[in-house]
Amino acid sequence: MEPPAGNATGGPTALRMILGGYLRRLREANDISRFDAGFAIRGSESKISRMELGKVRFKLRDVEDLLRMYGIEDDAEIERLLNLCKDANKPGWWHRYGEALPNWFSAYLDLEDAASLIRTYEVQFIPGLLQTPEYARAVFMIGYGRIPLQEIDDRVNVRISRQKLLTKENPVSLWAVIDEAALHRPFGGRKVMRAQLEALIEFSQLPNVKIQIMPFSSGEHSGAGGAFTWLRFADDEISDIIYLEHLTSGLYLDREDELDSYQGAMEHLCIQAARPDETPGILREIIDQRY
Repeated sequence: MEPPAGNATGGPTALRMILGGYLRRLREANDISRFDAGFAIRGSESKISRMELGKVRFKLRDVEDLLRMYGIEDDAEIERLLNLCKDANKPGWWHRYGEALPNWFSAYLDLEDAASLIRTYEVQFIPGLLQTPEYARAVFMIGYGRIPLQEIDDRVNVRISRQKLLTKENPVSLWAVIDEAALHRPFGGRKVMRAQLEALIEFSQLPNVKIQIMPFSSGEHSGAGGAFTWLRFADDEISDIIYLEHLTSGLYLDREDELDSYQGAMEHLCIQAARPDETPGILREIIDQRY
């Protein structure tokens, strides 16, 4: 059974999921129940389940006890895995922005950081990974009056920092379908919106970025239910995740039937939308006509 690599990538949430999956495989290979594993670490069956799903921070003593219970006897290997657990317990790069980010969104940033492919459909806004600083600020200013200006600055900085995923070594692949309505909604005014659409043209030239526009002329389409994001990971320990963002929370879907529904919707969206090679022309036409 292949243990997690010492160079495992991604943030703490993704690493916890990888380590949790490894612990689950070890337990099942030794025919040990969650109840018995929980009893061995002075915990419950539920605690073992949460650990294996990567939903809790790891207590090093618990992990060491489980590894030895599961037959891992090499002290050097145990030490290496415990060091990975320490990494999994560290906060992500966005932690320094403190209260500017809700807990439920921090988890998304962690998974986004570990993803190898991101496919997203947006109706109201330009996707976050493709926003300019000025456009992002205009979007966050919608809530101005209940959000401190410093917090808005922090949120903009986080949004722009996320774009490093697109240009780093071994960058993430991004495939975005944007409803035409988002291109006609001038957040920040005409100047800001013009710069945003020009930025989309530049993003579309990146080899790892594919942008499609869902034109008004398409009529009914499979994205009528609203915006969503599909995350896929290089590590087999992390299953695909569908992310739905609401005003005050984020929803993560990973059941097979849910994945099938949203993945099917995304495939149909890509068929119904204009081809990626048509995107620059569509954007330039909108710029010329409106901005």
